[in-house]
Amino acid sequence: MCLFDMGAEYYCYTSDITCSFPSNGKFTDKQKVIYNAVLKASRAVMDALKPGICWVDMHLLANRVTLEELKAAGILRGSVDDMMKANLGATFQPHGLGHFLGCDVHDVGGYLRGQPERRSEAGLRNLRTARTIRAGMVLTIEPGCYFIDHLLNQAESDPVLSQFLVPEMVRQYRGFGGVRIEDDVVVTQDGMECLTVVPRTVEEVEALMAEGRRQEVFVPQLHAETKLNQ
Repeated sequence: MCLFDMGAEYYCYTSDITCSFPSNGKFTDKQKVIYNAVLKASRAVMDALKPGICWVDMHLLANRVTLEELKAAGILRGSVDDMMKANLGATFQPHGLGHFLGCDVHDVGGYLRGQPERRSEAGLRNLRTARTIRAGMVLTIEPGCYFIDHLLNQAESDPVLSQFLVPEMVRQYRGFGGVRIEDDVVVTQDGMECLTVVPRTVEEVEALMAEGRRQEVFVPQLHAETKLNQ
């Protein structure tokens, strides 16, 4: 899997988008499992995001959905509620869910006086804010799922976390890398609006990459025909 981080600037306001895609244009079955898990987590956060919601809860929601999908794929076992209590999500998503956007890509205002303080738990301590969401805020939603050797090693040696891992399945995903999907959203009065317009489903990504390959074939042929006609 390839991760491509990009964005544009408009009248000094920034954007931040991450796309994950297979380098050969076609998802393997393993890649589909992880990609779809992250996409489902992203869309769950979008569906739940609205004024009055705590950003920490959105991070935990993304973790829960990802863990549910990893369990469905046979990579994890046991109670997802127990996984959440043990903070297993930080093994697979060690970073925070997203950040404010503005005149800086990682904009200010995450931790203000009188607002909720930074959490100390793994994963949660990397959140860029713990504030309650308000209309007009512009944020990124960027859940991820990664198979990082040293984090997996720590989980396997932990008597609480290891009970949730299916060792033979985890071994199959070592060296996989990871997936992150990042979109930009603005919070409205009753929900949010996604500002990102890029292919996101497996089918959309594969179709776009197939079209790109067709264009690569067509352009050299067109140049050759032009030279022959000169």
